[in-house]
Amino acid sequence: MEQSGRQAWMERWRCVACMVILVMFWSKASAQIRYSISEEVREGSVVGNIAKDLGIDKATLKDREYRIVGSSTEPLFRLNNDDGILYVSRKVDREEICERSNACIINLKTVLENPLEIHYVVIEVLDVNDHSPVFPEKEKRLEIFESTLPGARFQLQPARDPDGGQFTVQQYKLSHNDHFRLEVKERGEDRKMPFLILQKQLDREAMREHKLLLTAVDGGKPAKSGTIEILIEVLDVNDNSPVFTKDMYSAVLNENAAPGTLVIQVNATDLDEGANSEIIYSFGKEVDTHLQKLFNIDTTTGEIIVTGLIDFEENESYEIDIQASDKGTIPISTYKTVIVKVIDLNDNPPEIEVTSFSKSVPEDSRIGTTVALISVNDLDSGPNGKVSCLLREDVPFAISPSLQDNMYAIVTKSLLDREEKYSYELTIVAKDTGDPSLSSEKTISVAVSDVNDNRPQFSLSPYTFYISENNDLVAPVFSVRASDLDESDNAHISYHIPRDSSADNLGLFLNINSETGDISALKSFDFETLKTFQFQVVATDSGTPSLSNNVTVNVFILDQNDNTPVILYPVSSNGSA
Repeated sequence: MEQSGRQAWMERWRCVACMVILVMFWSKASAQIRYSISEEVREGSVVGNIAKDLGIDKATLKDREYRIVGSSTEPLFRLNNDDGILYVSRKVDREEICERSNACIINLKTVLENPLEIHYVVIEVLDVNDHSPVFPEKEKRLEIFESTLPGARFQLQPARDPDGGQFTVQQYKLSHNDHFRLEVKERGEDRKMPFLILQKQLDREAMREHKLLLTAVDGGKPAKSGTIEILIEVLDVNDNSPVFTKDMYSAVLNENAAPGTLVIQVNATDLDEGANSEIIYSFGKEVDTHLQKLFNIDTTTGEIIVTGLIDFEENESYEIDIQASDKGTIPISTYKTVIVKVIDLNDNPPEIEVTSFSKSVPEDSRIGTTVALISVNDLDSGPNGKVSCLLREDVPFAISPSLQDNMYAIVTKSLLDREEKYSYELTIVAKDTGDPSLSSEKTISVAVSDVNDNRPQFSLSPYTFYISENNDLVAPVFSVRASDLDESDNAHISYHIPRDSSADNLGLFLNINSETGDISALKSFDFETLKTFQFQVVATDSGTPSLSNNVTVNVFILDQNDNTPVILYPVSSNGSA
């Protein structure tokens, strides 16, 4: 019982002793020294004289050990045990030690042995503007559609500056640009967030890329800065129509050009890009099917080629409506008209048409009498359609131009004579002046109609007949014949004997057949009474007016032995035989 009481007493004294020691310790450790140094000071630079500042003389330090204990930052400093001066043992980098703390404080614990004394030293590392602001990237790329409306915001990564306080980033500057401005927002303590604001709508076709320079500036004097290049790629929107490279497209094309012949190549460009700039060519929606049979357009190259028969005489020119469309999601089209002028080739011979024709012309027609009217037409144009006409044969006709274009008259150029030639074959030749020249022919037959311009002509003049006396009264005793070069009624002849054409009215004893010219005697002739006589025969045609001719007929009576001899007695002067 006594033993346990003694142990309890001992424990009490130990506690009291500990408390005394603690009081003594804390009284010695209550001293605290504060220094400040700038970062980046050279190795060996003096921080402060701890011994002097604590009132410890150098003599005391010789017998007692003075050192730094229990600090992870100990390698930064060393304490000279001889004089108690604290030195920088290596380069002090505030940003390494304190990162981004506003106040960089280093707490050192120093121990002075025999007796034990603990002293605390507070070292503040003052910031130096030894870092420039740095952006996370050297280059920032943004993609912005050209259709983006003004006011759009684009957040940018802020620059970092390891320095603190006023030496950190204080402002941002943006290179001059008409399309963008800079806006900076405060985000928390000592942090600024830059935003790019679109203030004017972009146009990729005017500028497809914008280069901006963003500068971060700290608050040092002199200030330090860092930059980042902002590359803005303007993304295309199909906002441009295709544009043809020419205001007007025109071409000339020979008619009858072979299928596949290139007429013209059109070309359009689109300021957009990608599918928005790829062009498809086609005919306009209003192009009729006939035109599409004559021409074709290559959808890729814009080449227009011939696919059908090009005929100048059908169309002298063509207006082809075409369109260029891009391949955008909603295509945009531009329209243009291509004018194709067809060059005439001499591929059509002249056409001859007889518009008025007299199949016969009187032989007494005056020179210049119109026989026929003809029209000549050539579907070609220019020299290819200019036509001249002529008659191939050497005939008494000529072709005379009319007052009306392409009209001609066939007229007589000399007097006609049906009795010489009663019909003509006229070959009309129409020839153009193309190269090579083309011609055509047309033949018409012209008959020369008779005019009573010829008198009957007797086969003999005069006629002489010998008739035996005592002639037969039944058969004709002689005949006369006349002919007429005219025809039809103009050549139909009738005969008659004028009643006063023979002496002593012998004509009264003669009869002539008016159709045949046969002459009969109404009595027998007697040589002993009449030995010869003469009369006239008139031949008259049936024309209007009629023409006639006459002939003299001489008749000699031949004696026949038709009388017996007669004895004649002499007669005396007194009348008796």
